[in-house]
Amino acid sequence: MQKSMRLIAIRVLGLALMLTVLSQAEAQSNKEPYPAMAPLAQYMMERNAEIALARSAAPPSISGEAEVMVLGPEGYTTAVEGTNGFLCIVERGWAAATDDPDFWNPKLRGPLCLNPAAARSFEPIYLMRTKLILAGESKSEMVRATDAAFADKELPALEPGAMCYMLSKQQYLGDGPKSWHPHLMFFVAGDAAKSWGADLPGTPVMAANFPEEKATIFMVLVGKWSDGTPGPTSEMNSH
Repeated sequence: MQKSMRLIAIRVLGLALMLTVLSQAEAQSNKEPYPAMAPLAQYMMERNAEIALARSAAPPSISGEAEVMVLGPEGYTTAVEGTNGFLCIVERGWAAATDDPDFWNPKLRGPLCLNPAAARSFEPIYLMRTKLILAGESKSEMVRATDAAFADKELPALEPGAMCYMLSKQQYLGDGPKSWHPHLMFFVAGDAAKSWGADLPGTPVMAANFPEEKATIFMVLVGKWSDGTPGPTSEMNSH
């Protein structure tokens, strides 16, 4: 009897130990991959490489005459003056929503080439977020500061016709999708997905609501990267 009880106790103890190990393994696998900001150096790029990557967001006919901004220790500064009103820039992970798991991912590089309307009225949000992040503000403090800037009209209202090119084959948009697809993005004030018929069966338009930016971003996949080579068109309608 005592031997049987000892065997049962050993089995129960073994089961408990196994469950503890499995629970720890699950917690580890579910742990946020980038829970905090990495050292600043990991987000930085060599200046000329960043200029080239920024310009790769759009065809040379656009990006060749665009302003180019690069990231520095306190925010973005103009590296190349433009003449056509477009702005080319490489965004980092904090362009995403604050609950995005890649927010602090130091590998993210999102080259954009924004048209004049977007450069004037949408990109200032990201530039402000960047200054706040590099000044050591938390995510919640960053959101509060940008909300106050919207309320006080320090950030401009989104202009009609704001859009950008994201056609860089070198873009790194996440540890999964990486370069994803060449695409155009259109910025519309408020939650406007329904007005475009976005995300419905058969539509080529995808939408993402960004309440922190007070805007909806519509994405339309296109067939070629900025260098003219074909994108992954076989998957363009599989989103």
